[in-house]
Amino acid sequence: MIYTKSPDEIIGMRNACRFAAEVRIAVGQSIRPGITTKELEDVAAKKIKSLGAKSAFLGYRGYPGILCVSVNEVVIHGIPSRQKLKEGDIVGIDVGVKYNGFFGDTAETFPVGKISQEAKKLLSVSEDALCNAIKSCIAGCRVGDISSAIQTTAEENGFSVVRDFVGHGIGRELHEDPQIPNYGSAGIGLRIPENSCLAIEVMLNQGDWHVKILEDDWTVETLDKKLSAHFEHTVLVKKDGCEILTK
Repeated sequence: MIYTKSPDEIIGMRNACRFAAEVRIAVGQSIRPGITTKELEDVAAKKIKSLGAKSAFLGYRGYPGILCVSVNEVVIHGIPSRQKLKEGDIVGIDVGVKYNGFFGDTAETFPVGKISQEAKKLLSVSEDALCNAIKSCIAGCRVGDISSAIQTTAEENGFSVVRDFVGHGIGRELHEDPQIPNYGSAGIGLRIPENSCLAIEVMLNQGDWHVKILEDDWTVETLDKKLSAHFEHTVLVKKDGCEILTK
């Protein structure tokens, strides 16, 4: 069941999502060669505390971190550690915030210093795929319309989409219905009602779409060890389009 939000719930979502965006931006501004992924988590922890919010991820299904920090071939769910970022890396920052009973979820993949042209293209196309998915999402559209926009943008540019993980509804729970895959056909799937909130996630791989989960039971990386990028916004679905809540 897809939950629609009341006017008061929409206010709650705007607040939580605004804070999630502020955390993402603060962490992004701290990225540089030599910093550890744990130090980036510390930036997030300090920012979340200053906002009077809580991490949505810490302890969720046993996840041990405040932030997900995914470097190079890591797709999602990278656990912060003493790993140092290097010039030429790309790093995905996934932020989840809980505030006054509502959740905000957002992600962005950043360059570390100067990166290759191939990596630049991956980031650019991934961001385009998210933009196109958001443009396709209006009240009454189907899940497949969003999924198709992501897949088409990726494959037209020579990239593959991750098939084992999905975007999702969001609100008073971090993960609500519907699931929103990165692949699918337009005109198929559940209809998206007005005033629903979605966390639209784009996960694009430079190589093949297959992934594996590492022994920590969280870290997901590409099977072929090629680069992956992750972008995500939480949106409010309206009659004439979407309001991006985590911009």
